[in-house]
Amino acid sequence: MPKNGKRGNHEGTIMKRTDGRWHGRLTISDGKRKHIYGKTRQEVARRMVEIQHEIDSGLPILDERQTVGQFLEIWIEVAKSQIRGSSWRRYGDYVRVHLVPGLGRIPLAKLTAQHIQLFYARKLNGGLSPTTVHHLHGLLHRALKDAVRMGLIQRNVTEMLRSPRRTTKEMMPLTQEQAAHFLDVVQGNRFEALYVLALTTGMREGELLGLRWQDVDLENATCSVRMNVQEPERGFVLAETKTAYSRRSITLSRLGVAALRRHKMRQEEERAALGAAWRTSLDLIFPNTLGGLMIPDNLVKRSFKPLIVKAGFYPEMRFHDLRHTAATLLLSRGVNVKVVSEMLGHADISITLRIYAHVIPNMQQVAADVVDSMFAARDE
Repeated sequence: MPKNGKRGNHEGTIMKRTDGRWHGRLTISDGKRKHIYGKTRQEVARRMVEIQHEIDSGLPILDERQTVGQFLEIWIEVAKSQIRGSSWRRYGDYVRVHLVPGLGRIPLAKLTAQHIQLFYARKLNGGLSPTTVHHLHGLLHRALKDAVRMGLIQRNVTEMLRSPRRTTKEMMPLTQEQAAHFLDVVQGNRFEALYVLALTTGMREGELLGLRWQDVDLENATCSVRMNVQEPERGFVLAETKTAYSRRSITLSRLGVAALRRHKMRQEEERAALGAAWRTSLDLIFPNTLGGLMIPDNLVKRSFKPLIVKAGFYPEMRFHDLRHTAATLLLSRGVNVKVVSEMLGHADISITLRIYAHVIPNMQQVAADVVDSMFAARDE
């Protein structure tokens, strides 16, 4: 290595700074210069050779000064106009609470798979759930994919890693007897009809709270799922369901129709008692006491959880388990899985089969019993 600090062949200009570091300067295109700094001359020279190779290969020249944190802060702000408010707020929390503190200081161009792997391990060891780490991986993969597209980095290093396995919350579906008992417990409750629909249609909590009277046809026993109570950036709103699969028509049971008729009579009495204070514009079937949006968390805390305790069920049971109960009971009684999938608003029948695989053996037994009944005479 030359002691005078002058450049060697094909190295560009390399000089030693007064602070002891080495500074490389390379002309890349249109007179633009790329500056490289390092502790040793070899380090700078090696990086300059890499950059020259990138130029010869037509690869983008990376800005090594931008950090992962700086990129993610910009990326999440741009993403605000591209995703739903509730998703954007969750992504923002992932960026600010986890990704920026954990990876933010690393230069974006120098981020490696090992950096990310160590970040995941520390999060898991720190008590973060595998599901949350799985979501962090998905968000980081999406952000770095955009960084590649914009020429900020050459490759998406998350593709070199396996996504952490997400944990699945244990379902607590009710048996047929327990479901019948729950309907007895909720009888006369202000939200009795909501619980009846939850157990007989498998609708989601937000879909039930977003139902309007114009969405149901009691004479023809049908219900159209079109709206959903969602949580965007601030507060809750009534908005269209997220996907085309969620928008669906469901045939109501006689039990559901009867519950809705009783509910409508009680609601008309509420409206008459409140007069002008009732919010008529939303026309919700299951509003709060003033006719406005019923917040999902409030429904669970003030209504569902007390009823679960009163019924003697596990306090850990979630409202979503009513949906699981509806699907499990229907499938176990031999209802076609395609029909159940459409009722639930799943995008594909494979989703229904994957979630309710535990019910499939019972369905096969039903099929075997049907075959036996068809050819019973041959055994005589």
